[in-house]
Amino acid sequence: MTAPAPGTPSLLRAINDRAALKALLERGPLTRPEIGAITGLSKPTASQMLARLSAAGLVVLDGVREGMPGRTAELYRLNPAAGYVAALDVTHTRIESAITDITGTVVGEHRLSTPRERGDVVAKVREALRGARAAAPGAPAPRRVVIGIQGALDPGSGRLGYATHIPGWHVPDLLATLGEGLGLPVDVENDVNLVALAERRHGVARGYHDFVLLWGDSGLGSALVLGGRLHRGATGGAGEVGYMPALGAPTMREAGRHAIHGFQALSGGPAVRSVLRAHGVRGATPALAVAGAVRAAGEGDERAARGLGEVASRLAVGLASVVAVVDPEIVVLTGGMLLAGGERLRALIERELHALTLPRPPLLLSTLEGNPVLAGAVELGLDKVREEVFGAVAGGSPS
Repeated sequence: MTAPAPGTPSLLRAINDRAALKALLERGPLTRPEIGAITGLSKPTASQMLARLSAAGLVVLDGVREGMPGRTAELYRLNPAAGYVAALDVTHTRIESAITDITGTVVGEHRLSTPRERGDVVAKVREALRGARAAAPGAPAPRRVVIGIQGALDPGSGRLGYATHIPGWHVPDLLATLGEGLGLPVDVENDVNLVALAERRHGVARGYHDFVLLWGDSGLGSALVLGGRLHRGATGGAGEVGYMPALGAPTMREAGRHAIHGFQALSGGPAVRSVLRAHGVRGATPALAVAGAVRAAGEGDERAARGLGEVASRLAVGLASVVAVVDPEIVVLTGGMLLAGGERLRALIERELHALTLPRPPLLLSTLEGNPVLAGAVELGLDKVREEVFGAVAGGSPS
């Protein structure tokens, strides 16, 4: 579509169309007078706009509103079928997939087990999408696929880094391979970055422009949002704090490139389980071990309390390096291990952090429910699909 020239009627139509579509998206079904009031358009112009949007397949009637003075008012809503997005969350053991309509409503979900073998990455993604679409009968093919993965795509080389534990995904030009194989636009994004997007849209980071998100479970990861935008770094590796040198932990030079070192060796899930085991608390997973320590400490177990204190101190040491450089408004704690620690562990980490750094941002626990990686992938996909679909109105019907 050719962009309309500044100040032309087509530009004004595009601006009004977008304002109306945004209002319908955020506020739900609206009457023509309500849409006119929001956009500042006269009744005839609002009627022409709604007719145009209806013809483009973006707006549909949603019944009538009765009980008001005067004529019964027709309600209009955004057409959910105007576009669909596919979101995937990839780990070394499974792929979770979801299909949503343009309003963000999930219409189909699927979970695909992926044994640790190389296989064909396109075939794996295609199978995961097929499962989600089977759970959404009648939904057309998505316009875009967003894949969250425990790694980082280097924009220079096109290769996936920080993901040696996920076999099959290390092809020379991953985006092109996936896009050509699926016949759809594809985005590949770090999973923790996607969690940060979900937190900014729906969680405790809503309204903040500078924040750090720390994910803690078996592995450690973080995301940086600076000036309202994700900071990915030159090679996509910004936020890979598990590899960050940390006081008291072996460095990469000492342990080797592919061995566990740095912040991960100090505070990752296996290290936390080891610390708590030394204080008499066991758990099959890091989250269960932390939850057990919190429970025992609450019942007066001093050894468990000391174990939690050591875990908090270790986490604060690594987090302090990030906070001292970034100076964020807040730090969001999430991931199974950190969430299992609840308010007790959060307060301990915050106290230790504030004793180490001049910036003293509050630490907040995530409140997101469900799979936050999928939620963030949906948000990224919807932003792009809405831009594409809504922007097509000024030049004609969406393709």
